[in-house]
Formats: sequence, structure tokens, C-alpha cells
Amino acid sequence: MYLRENPVLQRELLVNLRKHRSFVLLAVYQISLALIVLVAWPADLKMDLTSNPASAQKLVNLFFLGQYIIASLMAPSFAAGAITGEKERSTYEMLLASPLRPGAIVFGKMVASLTHLGMFVIASLPIIVLCLPLGGVSLYEVLAAYLGLLVSIVLFGAIGVFCSSYFSRTSNSLVVSYIVILPMVMGAIFFWQTLEGQGELRLKLAALVIPAFSLTAVILMCSAAAGRMLYPPDFGSEGREVIDLEREANEAVGLVIQPDQFPDRLFAPPKKRDLMADGRNPVYDKELHSEIFSQGTLMLRLVIQISMLLAIPLMGVFLFWKIESCAWFSVYVIVFNLLVGPVFLSGSMTSERERQTLSLLLTTTLTPWQILFGKFIVGFRISSVLTCFLLWPLLLGTALNVSFWSNWYAVIEMFCIVAIVSLANSVIALMMSLYSRKTSVSLISTYAVLLSLYVLPPSLLAIAKTLDFSLSNIRLIERMGITSPFSALFSIPLDANLKYRFDGLAANLGNQQIVLGYFLFTCLLIVFSSLMMFARLRSRRGLAG
Repeated sequence: MYLRENPVLQRELLVNLRKHRSFVLLAVYQISLALIVLVAWPADLKMDLTSNPASAQKLVNLFFLGQYIIASLMAPSFAAGAITGEKERSTYEMLLASPLRPGAIVFGKMVASLTHLGMFVIASLPIIVLCLPLGGVSLYEVLAAYLGLLVSIVLFGAIGVFCSSYFSRTSNSLVVSYIVILPMVMGAIFFWQTLEGQGELRLKLAALVIPAFSLTAVILMCSAAAGRMLYPPDFGSEGREVIDLEREANEAVGLVIQPDQFPDRLFAPPKKRDLMADGRNPVYDKELHSEIFSQGTLMLRLVIQISMLLAIPLMGVFLFWKIESCAWFSVYVIVFNLLVGPVFLSGSMTSERERQTLSLLLTTTLTPWQILFGKFIVGFRISSVLTCFLLWPLLLGTALNVSFWSNWYAVIEMFCIVAIVSLANSVIALMMSLYSRKTSVSLISTYAVLLSLYVLPPSLLAIAKTLDFSLSNIRLIERMGITSPFSALFSIPLDANLKYRFDGLAANLGNQQIVLGYFLFTCLLIVFSSLMMFARLRSRRGLAG
């Protein structure tokens, strides 16, 4: 029932593994890893296998670190829609009425969603085996690293399935999964780098302690998801979950959103009791009062609580203790907006297409500007308010710490970078929603574009420095940092009080040209994306199909 005769597992495996994107992703993943090893391979004609070269250790660490980060990004995208996908397709009620046990359904969904990602990891084993003759890394360390990587994938997938059982939309489940996984990934990377010189201790922890705790958490989360399916909530028409906002607020534990009070009413307006005023944008009014908050406020409450729980210790560390690394707090704020911001806009137009109401919207007397403005301002309003909650610690820390008083221009640049990043994320998410047919595809495409712009340049620079590229190549890669707010943050010039070192992102700290280049590039990107959306919506070709 759970493995051999599980129809859910069999169906999901057949559907997922027969898609063309499965083979394309596997090929791209393998080719990327092979290129990294090929570029980093020593050029010496003779190799001393008895030595312990530091370059080989750097290569293997970079190999596993890259796989771990990719796995943490991909696992929720595969698993977060395991159960919410049934709800969105209006088949969840039929699944509950089937004779399958809830545990078998959850097990089948999780195994099927993680099988493809597990194939990626296992398929990379021959590539890392080629690096063993370089020395510096033992076979046991490689096996322990792969064990920890596979256990992490299972843990991240269980988190995605667990969140998927509590939400009715894949986008909400995905963003909460990322918010939960983010601190775990940061802690794991810190643990791996800290214990770099203690190979035996790191080997024991990675092979014994971490898998035990991770598998225990997986069992608990899967049991909770199965229990929720055993006693499901009330369902209305088309199998959609019935959510009473007043009852949800009364039964909520911890943070409670009250739309009639400040600042909650900034992003969660109270119920509408009057008719819409003349001249008001109907798209804006409808999105603000019904579209976003019709599925409850659980996702918003979780996002606020988790983000603030992380922001408080990070503020103490980066703004008062290790103030030379103050830019890392702004990095955290940007990552938060990167994960949360696109959720509220990636489904703006695709949701209309999925409900088959886009053709009706296009035949109204509303102008393209009114439609885009109404859709954009609601999503951007919510994401910006949520991001501002994290900017208060930054403002408080820089105001109370006298070391920042002589760097007021740098603090202003940090705030400006966060503001323009929030605007760019929302614009790109809305554009992807306009050019996609499904909300899930729009959200994943938005994440892919933003990660390519933001993470790829500093990652390439870190690889170039790790593998000792030539200075000219490093300078060339450094100029690509104008697309990344992370490179811009670490290029902000500071005085002697806040002089910091971070060789991974910027070769010449205090390079104001990268900061100015980033602002110019982002402004052009926003203008270009806006013109593309306006032109497509004005032509209205292929939108209602």
C-alpha cells in the first residue's frame, strides 16, 4: 500500500519522469557540474597523489556546497505543490474519498516529488569520483557528504509537503517552505565551514547525528500531514477549503492580524461594507479585498513571525557585534523580499487565465494601465509592508550604533538598494505572470530570473577566486556585479570605522561604480519590463488563449 501498490506514487512518478523538462534539467545539471570540474582541473602534466593539495579540497567543498544550495532551492519547488496541486485542480476532495490511507498518500507524494531531485544527486557521483585522484579528500568523506545531502533533500521535501497540507495555494506553501529552510541552510553552511579543519568530527556529525535528527523531523512532519488529511477541514464547492477569517483570527496562536488597526490595515484592509466609489479602479478594489486574503492570513502570519524571529539575532550580530559585516543584514532583507515579494504578483494575470476570466477582463473598458496598475499596486503594497518590518531593525541599529553616524551615506545607499530591489522583484513577477499560463510556472520563472541576476555574478566571482583565475578574468567577472544587489551592497564605500573584508564578492571594496551601475541597470530593467507588459496587454494577442 505504501510502496509497491501505491497508485499515487505510481501516477506521480510516471507523470513527473516522462516530462521533457526532466531530461533537460538532468542534462543541464550534469553539464554544469562537469564544466566546473573541467575548469578547475589542474593543468600540471604530473600529479603527486601522495600530497594533500589544498586546491582539490577547495574544488570538492565548492562542488558539495553548490549541490547543497541547489538542492535547498529545488526541493521545495518539487514538494510544495504535492497536496496544494490537488486543491488547485479541484481533485483534493476525491483523493480524500479514496480508500488510500492518508499516510500512503503523503508518502507517495513526497517520494515521487523527491525522486527526480535524488536522481540529480546520484548522477553527479561519477563526476566527484574523478576528483578523488587529486587527493585531499577521502572516499569516506565523499560518502558522508552524499549521505548528508540526501538526508537534507528528504528533510526539505518533508517541509514542503508539510506546508502543502496547510495551504490551499502552491505559492503560499512554497514561500513558507523557503522561509523555514533558509535558516537551516545558513546554519548547515556555517557548520560545514567552521569544522573544516576537524574532518573526523565533521564526518561523525554528518553521518550519524544530523541524519538521526533529520529523519525524526521527517517522520513527525509526515505524520502531522497525514493526520490533517485524516481529519480534513470543511470543504465548499469544487472541493475548496472553507476559511472563516473571523474564526481563524480567534483561533490563531501567536500573531493575530487585525485589519482595523495600524499597521495591519496597510496590507490587510478590513471587510468592505460599502459600495465601490465612482472613479475607483475596480481591479485594485477587487484584488485588495478578495483575491489575496480570501484564503486566510496564515501565510502572512507565519512569514512575519519567522522573519522577525530571525531578524532580531541578526541585528545584534551584524549591527552591534560584527559591524564590519553590516551589509549581511541588508542581504537578509533582500533575500526575504526575493522569496516573499513575487508570491503576491506572480499569479496576478495567470490566476485570471486559470479561472477563465481573462477574456472578460480584456473586453472591459479598462485601459491596460488601469489593469496593470491595479494588479501591481496591491501586490507591491503587501510585499513592501512586510519588507519594512525588517527595515526597522536596520534603522534602529544604525541609529543607536555611533559607528554608523560617520557612514550615513552608506546607510542611505543600503536603504535605497533594498527599495529598488523590492520594486524590481515585483515588476519582474508581474511580467512573468503576464507571459506565463500557470501560476506555478510564473513563480518558478520569476525565481529563476532573479537568482540568475542576483546570485550568478557573485557566485562566479567566488568560483574565480577559489580556483585562482587570472586577474583580468576576475576584473571582467566583477563588472558583471552591476546586476546583483549583493555585489552592490559589498561595494558601498565605508570609512575606517566600518572597514570590512569579504573577498568572495568584491575584489576592490568601496567600488562606487558597481553601486551606481546597479542602480542604472535596475532602473533600465524596470522601464524595459514595464514597456513589455504594456505592449503585450495593449495588443492582447495570445492572452486569452
